[in-house]
Order: sequence, then structure tokens, then C-alpha cells
Amino acid sequence: MNKEITLVIMAAGMGSRFGGLKQIEPVGKNNEFIIDYSVYDAIQAGFTKIVFIIKEENYEIFKETIGKRVEPHIKTEYVFQTNEILPLEYQERLKERKKPLGTAHAILCAKEKIKEPFAIINADDFYGRDAYVKAATYLKGMEQEEYGVVAYRIGNTLTPNGAAKRGVCKVTNENKLIELVESSVLEQEDLIEVSPLDGSEPFKVEKNTIASMNFLLFDPSLFLLLEEKMDEFLTKNKDDLEQCEFLIPIVLNEYVKEKSGMVSVIETTANWYGITYKEDKELVVKALAKMTEEGIYPNELWKHKEKIK
Repeated sequence: MNKEITLVIMAAGMGSRFGGLKQIEPVGKNNEFIIDYSVYDAIQAGFTKIVFIIKEENYEIFKETIGKRVEPHIKTEYVFQTNEILPLEYQERLKERKKPLGTAHAILCAKEKIKEPFAIINADDFYGRDAYVKAATYLKGMEQEEYGVVAYRIGNTLTPNGAAKRGVCKVTNENKLIELVESSVLEQEDLIEVSPLDGSEPFKVEKNTIASMNFLLFDPSLFLLLEEKMDEFLTKNKDDLEQCEFLIPIVLNEYVKEKSGMVSVIETTANWYGITYKEDKELVVKALAKMTEEGIYPNELWKHKEKIK
């Protein structure tokens, strides 16, 4: 019997730098979105369920676009990123906030939908088939309270159109995570300029440095950790609720630093592509067209109504 594993797609971001709802920006030959390719690769790799985390006001457009395409092929659930999971005091104080509270908060909103090992990804990142295969293999073999990071070489994840957020990793010789520094990164000649989001001193790294792209692997014990960390986060940021963000890379880094557990780093050979800025779209379109021509993807991802094998 195959082990049940879930892919959680975080799609509640507003796409402020891109200038719109970039999760549903067509990039494929038949107007497929990046999410289409993510789900397709996940099915091929053996994932058995998809959970989309979205804003409630985007539900209908998601159902009418992504939903009707992927639902015939894999079990699909929808979760709204909402402040209703927070204490009443904070629900009131966050009513005027426009931006979602962060990726760790988004994942916690999916607690009731997930009882099995799961991966999380960003909706607007193309991670590549190998990343899903390695993630599925890890999830199917994981023990309880075991976490992982699917990692890339940072030089292969950059956009030529400006700075981007990356999780710069320090890793042991046994491929265990030592530190994950959520940062803004920018290519500077042969090195990468890293500006940690916590305000600590900038530094430079080489292009072959390991980086996290928010393709993270967990079992449901994560939800207890997130509940504990959420309480700490709200208390710490009670005077900055308009701007603060409860981010999953920061939670994972604290988990390692506090020696609460080990996190495996699984390097992928896949190529990453993404749309951080409008100018990035052309690069993604060309890359997907080439992969389609090479036979990695069919011309029409969802042409057949039966479940993809």
C-alpha cells in the first residue's frame, strides 16, 4: 500500500512586486500556470493530495482555473489563510492589516486538513521534477518528527531583474541543517551579496552555496511547534502587528538552533525558475517551452480526464 503524502501550495501572497495575482499568470503553451506544472510534477512523483492555501476572496477564481484542471487527477483541498485561528485579541488588532501574516501562519491554517507527511512549496516557484521525486522519496520513508529541506545551489536560483528572498543554508558534512538565514540576495560579479532579513550584518557567499526555496518537508508534529512559536511571535511583535511576518524558514532555523531536532538537507539537480518581477515571466515561458519540446511535459498537461499515472 502506497503511503499517503500531501503537497501544500502556499498561494495567499498578494504578488506586490509582480503587480498582480502572479499565481494565475499563464506561462505554458496552453495558458498553464506555474502551479499546473507543480501539481503535475507532484502527481508524477507520487503525491496523493494537494492542499491550496489561498485568500478567501480568491476562492472562485482558483476553482475556475486551477481547481477544475487538477481536481480530476488528484484529491484537492482548499484552505483560507485567515486570522480566525488567532486569539480574539489579535483578530481584532489585525483587522486592518492587508498583507497575510506570513508563511508559518499560512501552514498553521491547514492543520485540520493534514494528517500525513507533507511538503510545502510557493505557488509562484517552478521547482523541477527531480525536486518532487526526492521530496516524495524522503516523505515516504520519514519517521515521526523528522523534517527536511529540498535545497538548490543559490547561483541557480537568481533573477537578473533584482534582489530576491532566499534561505541561505549552512550544512554539516552529513547533510544536516546548521543554520537557515532568510535573506535578500543579489548577484554581485562572482559572489552573492546576502542581506539577512533580521537586520544582521550583510555578507557574501559563493554561487555554489546551498539555499532553501521554501520547498520544505514535515510531518504533522510541525503544527504543535507552529502553535508554540505563534504564541511567542505574537507576544514579541505585539507593537508591530502591521509589518511583522511569521515565516516558516525562521521557525525552522529556531528549531535547529534550539536543538529541538535535526533537519535533513536534500539537494536536487532540478533547475529552479520563478516570477519575482514582471520581467522574469519571459524567462519562465522560454524554459517551459524548451522542456515541452524535449518531451518532459506534454503539450497539454491536463488533456486526459483520467488520473495521470
